Amino acid sequence: MKYKLIVCDMDGTLLTSSHKISEHTANIIKKIEDSGVKFMIATGRPFLDARHYRDSLKLRSYLITSNGARAHDEDNNPIVVENIPKELVKRLLNYKVGKDIHRNIYLDDDWIIEYEIDGLVEFHKESGYGFNIDDLSKYQNEEVAKVFFLGENKEIEDLEKKMKKDFKDELSITVSSSFCLEFMKKGVNKAETLKKVLKILDIKPEEVIAFGDSMNDYEMLSLVGKPFIMGNASKRLIEALPNVEVIGNNNEDGIGEKLQEIFNIEL
Repeated sequence: MKYKLIVCDMDGTLLTSSHKISEHTANIIKKIEDSGVKFMIATGRPFLDARHYRDSLKLRSYLITSNGARAHDEDNNPIVVENIPKELVKRLLNYKVGKDIHRNIYLDDDWIIEYEIDGLVEFHKESGYGFNIDDLSKYQNEEVAKVFFLGENKEIEDLEKKMKKDFKDELSITVSSSFCLEFMKKGVNKAETLKKVLKILDIKPEEVIAFGDSMNDYEMLSLVGKPFIMGNASKRLIEALPNVEVIGNNNEDGIGEKLQEIFNIEL
């Protein structure tokens, strides 16, 4: 099979634990792109955040962000904009999630939180993308790209079970990590937005390689011709896709090594 596109999640996949792209993997990606194969990021992060990493790789490519709620073309023009309806945003923001759960919303370019918690600044330090602290009730009558909740693993697990009962027929619900529960408009995920991008690029799903590490990558990995799961991936994802190859982890150039093998890249 001649692969025409590589689609890659960011956190836990393309990025190391220090939220950087290793020089080795970056060099391999550039070599592959120079050969005519496209490389695209598909992430739960917002557009401005992901754009920094794409630009750092010197790529001219599409971006899928906010778990598919947004997609931009090579010139940074929005081509997919999917928002949670106002009435559901209000219900999410008024939901009794517990005092230790940290609530977040993504608008087009803004990330709104109620108060700062440990790790948020460090998580986005590399890109320089930052949050705004505000009263979330101000946004309960607005459409938003994504609502998400951060908390301890067990708390998020329990909250996911509870909220799926109340919202499973009205919203797309996923976890991007064991501590992050995310909500998008019904039907929105990375795979559905990838289908739209593939149609524009005239590329078939079987001509695509994809890498991911969490359940928000499940649909995308199920769609493409050659999926790979990171060695550091969540147990849930590995169990959900038992026939998908598990490769090296994100701190040991798992993606770079696999791409070097597939495309016979010499550095």
